[in-house]
Amino acid sequence: MDRFEAMSVLLAVVEAGSLSAGARQLRAPLATVSRKVAELERHLGTRLVVRTSRRLSLTDAGRTYVAASRRIVGQLEEAEREAAGEYNAPRGALHITAPIAFGQRHLLPIALTFLAEQPEITLRLMLADQQVDLLNEHIDVALRIGHLADSALIATRVGAVRRVICASPAYLARRGVPRLPEDLAQHDGISFQGFAAAPEWRYRGDNVAFAVEPRQRLAVNTTEAAIQAALADLGIVRALSYQVEEELRSGRLQILLPDFAPEPLPVSLVYPAAELLPLKVRCFLDWTVPRLRARMAELHTERP
Repeated sequence: MDRFEAMSVLLAVVEAGSLSAGARQLRAPLATVSRKVAELERHLGTRLVVRTSRRLSLTDAGRTYVAASRRIVGQLEEAEREAAGEYNAPRGALHITAPIAFGQRHLLPIALTFLAEQPEITLRLMLADQQVDLLNEHIDVALRIGHLADSALIATRVGAVRRVICASPAYLARRGVPRLPEDLAQHDGISFQGFAAAPEWRYRGDNVAFAVEPRQRLAVNTTEAAIQAALADLGIVRALSYQVEEELRSGRLQILLPDFAPEPLPVSLVYPAAELLPLKVRCFLDWTVPRLRARMAELHTERP
């Protein structure tokens, strides 16, 4: 027995006032309608309606069941309207995730202007320096930094960020400026762990990548803590260019070994593959991609 169908038949019968009137409303044979109501009663093990020659009345159990059925059917119809609306007009809740610093500095300003243009859309922006599972967390779009693994996600590249190492002028005055990657072995370093796109201590030389690490003086799990330690003259820190753009611009940190820097990391907007993309997601991508590309182009060309 299709319980939802039987529930819908019962509601039609109750609203129409009789089995025959319910059958006419449903455009179904009277025998079919009567059978479905009887099957529902047998399934529940109780009488729901009392049939008379003129009208139909509900038992106590019937009144309770009909009230619950109306709530269930109403909720389903509302869910269907909301779901269908996502494909007919840009509306509903949009869930986005991005790395903390990048999201605050570059994605959030674009998202705020998007919300001003789309009053029917609400936004939940999850900022985290860990990779978030889109399906388990019900995320519509994620901003990812780094090379993407093969998956069922669709990616749109919006730019790239440089991997840099830097230190404060006071530290460099005290310990000297490294001229070659090999010189780093004589320096103190600040290690950042916990972010999948964290830059490695890798450098290019004669088109061959190699790694040299300074002596680890401090290990932290947030970029903010690593940058603060570098500003306190503790040692050399590795970072992504956008994470230290203000410190580099102000001169509080200085880039080291720029000629040996590895290739920039791609920045992409990714979202699950779907035959039909909700309009709220399509509108967000159409709005964000060109604006984010413009910001990334400006960031990438500004070499402090």
